[in-house]
Amino acid sequence: MRKLTEQNVTDILYGCTVVGTGGGGDLSIGLKMMKEDFDEGRELYMADVAEVPDDEYVAVPYMCGSPASLETTDPKYADLPQIGYPESLLAFRTLESYFGKKFYGAVSTELGGANTAYALHSACQLGVPIIDADPAARSVPELQHSSFYVKGVPMTPIALATQFGDTMIVKDIVDDLRSEDIIRAVAVASSNRIGVADHPITGKVLKTSIISGALSYAMKLGEALRLAKDSGSDAADEVIKAGSGRLLFKGIVKEWKVEETGGFIYGDTIMDGIGDFAGHEYKVWYKNENLIAYRDGKVDVSVPDLICVMDENGVPVTNPHYENGMKLTVFALPAPEIWKTSRGLEVFGPRSFGFDFDYVPFEEK
Repeated sequence: MRKLTEQNVTDILYGCTVVGTGGGGDLSIGLKMMKEDFDEGRELYMADVAEVPDDEYVAVPYMCGSPASLETTDPKYADLPQIGYPESLLAFRTLESYFGKKFYGAVSTELGGANTAYALHSACQLGVPIIDADPAARSVPELQHSSFYVKGVPMTPIALATQFGDTMIVKDIVDDLRSEDIIRAVAVASSNRIGVADHPITGKVLKTSIISGALSYAMKLGEALRLAKDSGSDAADEVIKAGSGRLLFKGIVKEWKVEETGGFIYGDTIMDGIGDFAGHEYKVWYKNENLIAYRDGKVDVSVPDLICVMDENGVPVTNPHYENGMKLTVFALPAPEIWKTSRGLEVFGPRSFGFDFDYVPFEEK
């Protein structure tokens, strides 16, 4: 087990924002939350998956809802009480109470600047380790986009908590697709945000259904980003090297659009090329996360590969925070192997989003 410093955690969150592919929440939220934990003198440890005892339980705390709404509250809820801390922490405590036991540790639901921080924060507040693993090893738009779902591990029982203090246990749900509908509906009824703690599983199950080393990978990318900025190097280039990725495009935003529907944000960001990419156009389509990239109207890269966007200052960009005239670098990082399996592609390939083409790894193009 490794004790994490505040710098380690900062690197993790920056790396998570890179692999968040535009989603995973606002980095500033995650940094602020964790700075407060360290300022309070709290300690955080990270455990390898192999260290989790087979008979001990872990769970996955996170926030669910539209990224555009996680910092706001609809005026119609203004007279309701506020719990004053992340709903994901209340959900985790609710799940522990339901089981009548303290869990061994917390697992992030996806790698993102805020959602990973909610798991780190829960671990900090509860005095348990964060597990060096993740069921997506990136950010994903829907709850079934998870190695747990690929491996047939149920989400239930699930604890839900709102910012107003409502808590509930969902004991049984037909499957993860139904879970997505139900949890998203509660989120929409709660100012489009909900705290969740799910997948209460033993260490034995965890070891066969999770992507190990995900947080260490994020830390590696975050450290590469920090060192590049400190030395004046090109941050995107260094992250690409650290992550065995590939540069896709450099351009200037000329058009972008976004709409919020059913708890998701959908949008396109269109760029005109600069430098070696002058004369070409690039478009990134997202549903919360960047999922399909087009070069001159043709598919260039698709899920499950990671389509990452960074601005000229070396800051990873989250959706929908674009402005016309922004200079951006777009690059790809390789998908975890589980997403490249036939079952993984069935769950999280381009056809799962309704596109009529098959996935081709960017390394093969």
